[in-house]
Amino acid sequence: MLVVAVSLSMALEAADRAYPPPLEAARARSAEVRDADGQLLRAFATKDGLWRLKTTAGDVDPQFIRMLIAYEDHRFYQHSGVDVRALGRAAFQLVTHGRIVSGGSTLSMQVARLIEPRESRSVFAKLKQMARAVQIERRLSKAEILDLYLSLAPYGGNLEGVRAASFAYFGKEPKRLSVAEAALLVALPQSPEGRRPDRFPEAAKAARERVLARAHVEAAVGEGEADRASLVAVPRERRQLPALAAHLAEAALRKAPGEAVYGTTLRKPVQDALERVAREAGARLPPKVSLAMMMADSTTGEIIADVGSADYFDASRSGWIDMTRINRSPGSTLKPFIYGLAFEEGLVAQETIIEDRPSDFSGYRPKNFDMSYQGDVSIRQALQLSLNVPAVRVLEGVGPSRLMVRFRRAEVRPVLPAGEAPGLAIGLGGVGMTLKDLVQLYAGLANQGWPVKLGDGVRDQPKRDGMQPLLEPSAVWQVTDILSDVLPPQGSPKLGLAYKTGTSYGYRDAWSVGYDGRYVLGVWVGRPDNGAVPGITGYGTAAPILFEAFARSGLAISGHPSAPPGAQRLALTDLPIGLRRYSVMANGLLRSTSREPAPQIVYPPEGARVDLGARSGEEIAPLMLKLQGGRAPFRWLANGKPLEDTARTRNSEWKPDGAGYSTLTVIDSRGRAATVRVFIE
Repeated sequence: MLVVAVSLSMALEAADRAYPPPLEAARARSAEVRDADGQLLRAFATKDGLWRLKTTAGDVDPQFIRMLIAYEDHRFYQHSGVDVRALGRAAFQLVTHGRIVSGGSTLSMQVARLIEPRESRSVFAKLKQMARAVQIERRLSKAEILDLYLSLAPYGGNLEGVRAASFAYFGKEPKRLSVAEAALLVALPQSPEGRRPDRFPEAAKAARERVLARAHVEAAVGEGEADRASLVAVPRERRQLPALAAHLAEAALRKAPGEAVYGTTLRKPVQDALERVAREAGARLPPKVSLAMMMADSTTGEIIADVGSADYFDASRSGWIDMTRINRSPGSTLKPFIYGLAFEEGLVAQETIIEDRPSDFSGYRPKNFDMSYQGDVSIRQALQLSLNVPAVRVLEGVGPSRLMVRFRRAEVRPVLPAGEAPGLAIGLGGVGMTLKDLVQLYAGLANQGWPVKLGDGVRDQPKRDGMQPLLEPSAVWQVTDILSDVLPPQGSPKLGLAYKTGTSYGYRDAWSVGYDGRYVLGVWVGRPDNGAVPGITGYGTAAPILFEAFARSGLAISGHPSAPPGAQRLALTDLPIGLRRYSVMANGLLRSTSREPAPQIVYPPEGARVDLGARSGEEIAPLMLKLQGGRAPFRWLANGKPLEDTARTRNSEWKPDGAGYSTLTVIDSRGRAATVRVFIE
């Protein structure tokens, strides 16, 4: 007998190794794209077309686990795969009642059936299921077996697992379930097709009542809870599983195919809100016109919402094209950076007067959008009204190439026509740029001049280190102060945003980009095929969407930072004479007709490298400033910021803040100026 027992044991062990349970086949899961907090944004069906989301006991309401075990297998933690007592009870009931009253299958046996479906209901099939259950118990812990059941249990149609069912019938994760919801999810796997609540609600309700009536279940949920749960109606429709951020999700799968979970920097509530705004706004737009939106956190560079089209599934609008990554003409949205560079260089102030009249810039004759001209306007008015001629005048003074250099500091590289150098047309949208590029540029404004390279929303981390300032904080404040006073579109809420709009040539693209003290949102409206859309404008079409999206995002609006030291908004009469009117001289200052010699900086000379000990770590020595000509008093500006006092002598000094290039400008009492650029070491 001992030899027989040992031989039988060895034979069973050999058979177990030779015919292991097909556990690997059960591990195929739906790929999941999740937001920054781990919430499900979108799931992809398995190759077999199943919605099978990986589920563990930690993903499910503990009350559901208690009800499941109480109803299906209340001795789950005591047996080793087969509950002999439950099988005996089931057999006795079969003999005495002539039918099956309660089954004897354990959760382990049900897992065995799920990973290896039986071809027929027979004694042999049942014995095989019992053997598989024992094999599974030998290989997996009770917690792992329970997790397999939670992931594989059928819920009708192509739904498998508790999470997929909870999304489909309740529209939420199963982390928090009511007693009625939990009871329904316990009941459905026993007859998933016959009890589908979307098709057979009465059968589903009856099955739920049987679960609630079980003594073990009533003990698990508490006295009276089962009665109250019986009064709750069952859901009568199947909902769509989360399908947010379709374009970003597709990009994630292409970038790293085969992974189970893809993490993103998106925030589900914000993404959901912006997609709703996009669908509603798209329904109001003309046929074939789509839109795109992107929102980013300027302090981290993380993309928190990414809407590539009005509706991913709308073929008439080419919804599958991700318009946040397509190069289009940015229209007037680059003007703030032109003026910001002029503020930084000390060429203009907000109240500086500039001409808005028909002009010829070496053959280039820009016209305003409405084909009218305002005459003399302030820089502030020129930017708020988005006048084209003044913007080109200022760009001529600061230089298109220098503007492109600033864009490269933010790691944005606009696309120029083949073989062409940067020209004045870039100020009015004569380059190619994506919505992501624009949001990245404006993130530098929201971040007080420090650019941050946005991540891709999936894997790439935003870049901040080693990047040079986009603009000085004082120049950014001037631009923000102007843009935050632009009235919102009629009917839009006043949110305190600084924003700019743009319309590309031929009414092909309408833009609006806005920011508060932290978040940046960009909106594009147009046709994906680059066709004209007569009547669309940045202010009339894109800006209302911008304000609505910001208002519905659920984010708290942050105030803009206060003015940095040295930055202020001066009245025209308080400006130095040279800043009261902008001219077309190379340095952007007023021409002088006086025969008296104009001021000339003799030290430091243009392009000089001056060693003041900035790199040694010790206190930086002051730099002597010397000039000839001009009429006192003299006003010195360092990097666009006036030095504390005016000087009546031609010798002065300036103490730099640190190493690097600096621009020094001197203005005499007649408004004449001279400028040099030096490198401090």
